[in-house]
Amino acid sequence: MTVYFMDGQFMDQSGVAVSVDDRGYYFGDGVYEVIKVYGGELYTAEEHISRLFQSATKIKMTIPYTEAQLLEVSRQLIEKNAIGEGHIYMQVTRGVAPRVHHFPEPTVSSVVTAYAVNSPRPVAKIENGVPVKSVEDVRWLRCDIKSLNLLGNVLAKQEAHEAGCVEALLHRSGVVTEGSSSNMFGVKDGMLYTHPATNLILNGITRQVLLGLCKELGIPVEEKAFTLDEAFEMDEFFLTSTTSEVMPVTSIDGRLIGDGQPGEWTVKLQQAFTLQTPSLVKGQ
Repeated sequence: MTVYFMDGQFMDQSGVAVSVDDRGYYFGDGVYEVIKVYGGELYTAEEHISRLFQSATKIKMTIPYTEAQLLEVSRQLIEKNAIGEGHIYMQVTRGVAPRVHHFPEPTVSSVVTAYAVNSPRPVAKIENGVPVKSVEDVRWLRCDIKSLNLLGNVLAKQEAHEAGCVEALLHRSGVVTEGSSSNMFGVKDGMLYTHPATNLILNGITRQVLLGLCKELGIPVEEKAFTLDEAFEMDEFFLTSTTSEVMPVTSIDGRLIGDGQPGEWTVKLQQAFTLQTPSLVKGQ
């Protein structure tokens, strides 16, 4: 039986009720985070919870808990659900109020929900790589906010799925931004490229970990936007996310990247990611 957290209480699914007047239901008026669990332990949880609060601030929403309290909620969800390998999903909406576009009165409290699930690492995809499909990025201009407004992402992911691809490579008029649920990286002539952390992408936590690993390994990085045409010509390509870790991209729109195998730098960064995650090392 899955144990959920909703507004200060832990309960099973039968006790979870979302009002039809919740602004997350009406407007997507809220924010969320996904936190990875390895070996029963939270991974980069402080960074994820901090970003949750940053996203809430950007949409002028107050979270009725402290960061420390939500970290403790996450730990209890792991324990109560006996999570070994999986993730925490946490969501905050602006609350329950009559459907009007402007914010409700300050007396309306935000609604916080969270749950934990077991989910295995996509090992085969991490080892062998995946195909992606380019899709025009038609989302709003505040992609730095991890909000519930994900219809653009969903449509892009579905287009990629229908083409037999694992992820959508988003671009704005030919300039690559990110994936529908990931950040994108390309390697060309001894330089690693990725879109800078502007309002056009979400500054992924795994992206930040990856850039730190590049610094430790002496891998040169240029946070610079590149075009879709340049992406096709990369020596190697990979994506990062909480659930995908460091995942090689072997083809874009059916065109092989390099020799169609995970690249040298990609493999090196995968190894470094594993080594800095103690519970992953234990599980090997």
